[in-house]
Amino acid sequence: MLGRVNPRVERLVRSLQLERHPEGGRYHEWYRASDTVTGSDGMKRPAATSIHFMLERGEHSRWHRVAHDEVWHFYEGDPLELIWIAPGTTTFERHQLGHAGDGNEPAAVVPGGCWQSASTLGDYTLVGCTVAPGFSFEDFALMADDHAAAEALRVRHPEMTGRL
Repeated sequence: MLGRVNPRVERLVRSLQLERHPEGGRYHEWYRASDTVTGSDGMKRPAATSIHFMLERGEHSRWHRVAHDEVWHFYEGDPLELIWIAPGTTTFERHQLGHAGDGNEPAAVVPGGCWQSASTLGDYTLVGCTVAPGFSFEDFALMADDHAAAEALRVRHPEMTGRL
């Protein structure tokens, strides 16, 4: 966390057992389905997984992608900006998650294979992320490790390279 300590954030970190995530922020996987499915690549995965995910002021979710659709659900705190770029495109899809209304959506789906990033628009944001078929770090990539994608972002959207 950057800056002062928010007592609510401290309670959430403890009660939800949140730990640092490689993409930034904090998370805890609280659900992994016992049923499995076979993905289009022939690999068996849990049918679904779900995490709690929190970003604090000054943090962002680094540009990353997962292989399968990811449903983001807003829980509490300040609104969250969620951005993604679909494969083969150069334009962003932007959504503001928060309490329904006033330009906020309570949930959004990032299609599998899209580069995505998120940032809180205030002190903190707590969301849930559900991936189906279930998440595996084998299906996870950071854009910083994909030199061609990172360079394309630098050229087309230099204002977004701080999230690499």
